[in-house]
Amino acid sequence: MSIELNNESGVDVDEAAIQRLAVYALDQLHVHPDADLAIVFVDEAAMEQLHVQWMDEPGPTDVLSFPMDELRPGTEDDPTPAGLLGDIVVCPQVAVAQAEAAGHSPLEEMLLLTTHGILHLLGFDHAEPEEEREMFGIQRDILVGFALAERRR
Repeated sequence: MSIELNNESGVDVDEAAIQRLAVYALDQLHVHPDADLAIVFVDEAAMEQLHVQWMDEPGPTDVLSFPMDELRPGTEDDPTPAGLLGDIVVCPQVAVAQAEAAGHSPLEEMLLLTTHGILHLLGFDHAEPEEEREMFGIQRDILVGFALAERRR
């Protein structure tokens, strides 16, 4: 699995933990080991520019996903084909503020945002209540499973 991380934010990010989470999440979603994913951490100004350009909404946001090959989750017997998953862009400054409001660490927030971004790349959405339940349930399962796997490391 090719996962490229690039931190352009000026904020320290535990890139190794993000990398491990991405590998874990893609494995749980039965994505082909030859799929490509890029994760970029940017500052608030860069995120605001992307948010306005792609979502036509003002201000920086926490995470944006840019799918490429429109891959979908696979199964154990039929994994997702190899291809370009796409790019996830995370703003650590927004993540830090959200983490404080939620009462957990900035790393936990960035792990959550990365998982959220991966799910969007794989076609999940949360516009409708049923979609939200499904997506957030899978997101929770991945984060809980990853936390348990990290404790065993």
